[in-house]
Amino acid sequence: MRAGRIGRMRVGAARAVAVGWVRERMRADPSIEGALFSGSTVGLPDDAVLPPWSDVDVLLVRREPGLKVGKFVHRGVLLEVSTITWDELGGPEDVLGSWVFAPMFRTDGVIADPSGRLAAVRERVAAGFADPVWARARCAGVRRRIENGLRAVGGSGSPAEQVLAWVFPTSLLAVWPAVAGLADPTVRRRYVRAEGVLSRFGFEDRYAGLLDTLDGGGVGVDAARVREHLAGLAVLFDEASRLPREGFAFGADLGAAGRPVVFDGAAELIASGRPREAMFWVLVTYARCHVVLGAVGPERGRAFGAVLADMGVASAADRRLRADALLAALPRWQAVVDAVAAEAVAG
Repeated sequence: MRAGRIGRMRVGAARAVAVGWVRERMRADPSIEGALFSGSTVGLPDDAVLPPWSDVDVLLVRREPGLKVGKFVHRGVLLEVSTITWDELGGPEDVLGSWVFAPMFRTDGVIADPSGRLAAVRERVAAGFADPVWARARCAGVRRRIENGLRAVGGSGSPAEQVLAWVFPTSLLAVWPAVAGLADPTVRRRYVRAEGVLSRFGFEDRYAGLLDTLDGGGVGVDAARVREHLAGLAVLFDEASRLPREGFAFGADLGAAGRPVVFDGAAELIASGRPREAMFWVLVTYARCHVVLGAVGPERGRAFGAVLADMGVASAADRRLRADALLAALPRWQAVVDAVAAEAVAG
């Protein structure tokens, strides 16, 4: 891996860098039997501009399990590399029913495929992606993930781990309409993507309520306040980045390569009038830093507590109440998702 400065470039040029890295990696590691693009660059035209806070996601398919490589800069491009086995990926119909994997195969994002297995999956997924049966299956998978996650809120773990266990299933409510609308779901900008889908299908009036499930109404997360939280996070982030993080699945996100994603990405959202959307990843990163740092001093604990208070989830009881409220609201959201899906597959 080569570190380097991240700059703006076209998506096509960034993909070419990723392809070169994959070829080098496959020559060095014969257990890697395929690779494809995933994430937010899937489906983007080659001449689109890739901002410095966006990465190029690559999924390596291996014969046997391997560690996630994570984020790193290679020849001026921020790459995020994950691994999966053939068994974990499954066959064409497994992929078609997966809201995680199906979007990766709807366009020609295959990088390397010596055996032709990925091409076979892609052909089946591209042909059946908009089939109502598979669209409903993917939507049902998102709902199950939301329900299972929210029902487990309040379990064991440190306060930071409990916050992560609440915020991710809560944020999947934003992924649900995107999946229904046949849009590629994203991670950090999932709320922005949800707003676009809801507006496109005539449900723009539901977006404010969706955001409310994250921050309780947004009273404590205006632009000035989010900038304050970002300043506090910067101190914590830099401290966590100096510690060993190999044992954490998100460890690479807290290193130098991941810094622009958090801070420049949040600044861009705030500047575009979206401080509430920015707060999602600010909260996630705050909690992850606390997980890595373990026991922290009172001052850092107060800063994290202020973030949680501003979002209305300062205590385990608060988070349980919010989880229960969202669980109770899922049938109303199901009606929205069903309407979006019906129109999307018909179009």
